Amino acid sequence: MTDLPKAKLRVGFVGSGFIAHFHLKAMLNVRNVEVTGVYSRSAEKRQRFVEQVAELGLGECRSHDSLESLVRAKDVDAIWILSPNYTRLDTMRVIHAEVMAGRSAVIAVACEKPLARTIGEAREMLHLAEDAKLNHGYLENQVFCTPVLRGKEIIWRRAASATGRPYLARAAEEHSGPHEPWFWQGDKQGGGVLSDMMCHSVEVARHLLTAPGAPRNSLKIKSVNGTVANLKWTRPAYADQLRSRFGAEVDYRNRPSEDFARGTISLEDEDGNELMIEATTSWAYVGAGLRIQLELLGPEYAMEFNSLATGLKVFMSRAVTGSEGEDLVEKQNAEQGLMPVLEDEPGIYGYTDENRHMVECFRKGEKPLETFEDGLGVVEMLMGLYRSAEIGETVHFPAPDLEHYVPVVARKGA
Repeated sequence: MTDLPKAKLRVGFVGSGFIAHFHLKAMLNVRNVEVTGVYSRSAEKRQRFVEQVAELGLGECRSHDSLESLVRAKDVDAIWILSPNYTRLDTMRVIHAEVMAGRSAVIAVACEKPLARTIGEAREMLHLAEDAKLNHGYLENQVFCTPVLRGKEIIWRRAASATGRPYLARAAEEHSGPHEPWFWQGDKQGGGVLSDMMCHSVEVARHLLTAPGAPRNSLKIKSVNGTVANLKWTRPAYADQLRSRFGAEVDYRNRPSEDFARGTISLEDEDGNELMIEATTSWAYVGAGLRIQLELLGPEYAMEFNSLATGLKVFMSRAVTGSEGEDLVEKQNAEQGLMPVLEDEPGIYGYTDENRHMVECFRKGEKPLETFEDGLGVVEMLMGLYRSAEIGETVHFPAPDLEHYVPVVARKGA
């Protein structure tokens, strides 16, 4: 791990899809960074990405036709892993091999959520990063949402200090379904909506319950209880719609992943106090767009946030036609009527502060607020919830039998 501050961190992106472009927009408001390289399997997407970097003035970005080429590039200091879930461990193995062989000068790696599809994979991701002496950051944007940062600071400084620590965090996230086909495929994604979105909810909730300055593992996971369901996308008309949009590999008549999940997590703080997380996630929400709802409750106080309770709204009559809803809010399902507008989606969702934090930590050789260790902790909670949903019972921790557990919807041939 470097301890020599770099004037600018030169970042290479692995992945050029929707999430990579979200991070790229966030980088626009980050100082001391250049995006100097990109690798993905699609040459066309790589070229569009290079052009967007130039348009945003984020540096001179090169398109690399192999991962090895990107990792070996002399103008890349850190790698952002933003490719699909099923590629992340192989990507980390290549980075590790190149650094250990002395063919790469990369000093740090950041990985999009979730860190991996299983606990075993997540543990290997952490081992590879530490074995290669790389600084590592886990890209959980909701921890860096402005309302979360500000709300936690106020609650812990004023309310918790006067009346006692918070004891219940609720988190919900829902939208109408992912943009890309691999998200819908259990084996590639590692699950369904529980894997895809509850990874956000359990970690932002755990963050809110954790005392400022304390590590995540200061809260001990005691037990988890999960439920999953197929509410919308297995209905024949919607299953056929998915097949039409994404191809025969997304077959929700025969091989669906869950589109609804609920989880409760019992934790214990350093003093033995019981704490609770309640989380719900859904791909079956039809509304004004991606909705994130957060609550934090304590002895004499409460905090709440709803991402769609925006100050700016617009109204468009039936005479306004087109299909531009998502220019207002991600996953917007309407083009007419009264609609909320997020003036700065990357900022409000936490991508800007997340990237700013990672860039500065990597430049200065400091440990980020979210690391691969935290990403591993998230996967442990998710696998416990999947196992609980499968057997219909509460899963108690520690649970060593979860190490190589694979959710039912992610098992090949299931």
